[in-house]
Amino acid sequence: MKKLKLAIVTPYPPSAGTLNEYAFHLVKQFKIKEEVEEIIIFSDKLPEGQSYEEVTGGCKVSIRESWSFNDLFTFIKLNKEIKKSGADVVLYNIQFLSFGDKKIPATLGLLSPLVSRIIGVPSMVLLHNIIETVDYTSAGITDNKIMAAIYNIFGTILTRIILMANLVGLTMPKYVDIVEKKYNVKNVVYMPHGSFELPALPNFNIPAGPKKVMTFGKFGTYKKVEKLIEATEIVRQRTGEEIELVIAGSDNPNVKGYLKSVKEQYAHVPNITFTGYVAEEEVPVIFGEATAVVFPYTSTTGSSGVLHQAGSYGKAVVLPNIGDLKELIEEEGYRGAYFQPENAEDMADAIEKLIIDEDYRTMLAQKNYAAAASLPMSDIAEWYLMHFNSIRKKLPQAATNKNDMPRLQLS
Repeated sequence: MKKLKLAIVTPYPPSAGTLNEYAFHLVKQFKIKEEVEEIIIFSDKLPEGQSYEEVTGGCKVSIRESWSFNDLFTFIKLNKEIKKSGADVVLYNIQFLSFGDKKIPATLGLLSPLVSRIIGVPSMVLLHNIIETVDYTSAGITDNKIMAAIYNIFGTILTRIILMANLVGLTMPKYVDIVEKKYNVKNVVYMPHGSFELPALPNFNIPAGPKKVMTFGKFGTYKKVEKLIEATEIVRQRTGEEIELVIAGSDNPNVKGYLKSVKEQYAHVPNITFTGYVAEEEVPVIFGEATAVVFPYTSTTGSSGVLHQAGSYGKAVVLPNIGDLKELIEEEGYRGAYFQPENAEDMADAIEKLIIDEDYRTMLAQKNYAAAASLPMSDIAEWYLMHFNSIRKKLPQAATNKNDMPRLQLS
């Protein structure tokens, strides 16, 4: 089989879109694989004054600004560009709100993998969450039970549409079981998230100076920092330790202005650093300086990239005791100190144990590094290539099937 011309639909740094970091590290591995001849990244349009940097090293990589958040016609515009590119296969790195936070454009955007298949470009979707496990209230979507029921109906319809791609990868085995049973499909596979970077065996000792409690992500929906700030204050009072709280990241696109409001609300609390958006080159520094990484989540919508990053850098973690995230911990070998969600006292107990018990903190850090080392992104890239080749091999047979989907002309 000839070398692969791979299209990837995803936000990509410096885009602040969700899943941009996952795409960055996946492309980093794809571009050095012998099987890949060329990568075309179909990313969202950047704000005025920003531009994508050239991607060097390995095969040819180009970035095309092909769609806009909340654009009603993304699925048409995007697939015109995909068809023109001559790609052999297209990977969609998405979740349900990837193409918009308004109902109609978000829905229409999710038609894109199906349209790709119809126009003759085999499509694989990496779906980072499933509607069956989303807590609408904590995710900032709705707290109205009637609206939640309506979202479930539409979510089921959208999932069926997404499942009309050639192949759908899900980041947790539980998700595969749920989707296969509910939708009676066979084109779903487990795709482990993988660890972004795997530095050499880290020094598990913490740097000299104030101990740093760090959290990392896009905040405002199910990731909120108020209880973390309160918990850190409790630990300071109990232990007398000099602790710096580092809130690394930016607002979730659905809750703009969230961190600014938190900063104003807790202006009286000392030693809090709000870093804003963290560039890729600064990520090792942020993690390397941390004593512990805290996940102040009220719920979870899927596998956590930040957890894999923490493991890669050999960090102990503080985690909410909630279903999906705890299952991921147990299945992939990660370990953490747990707390009950939205309980500042319980979170303080977990943080305090890592602050004062060096042996316990080191044990967790070492286990997390071992878990990260077992699933590096280089291996995950090989999994993708295996699946790409599988759907490409099936394509000629599918094309001769009278029940196969008709071709669609977009030009």
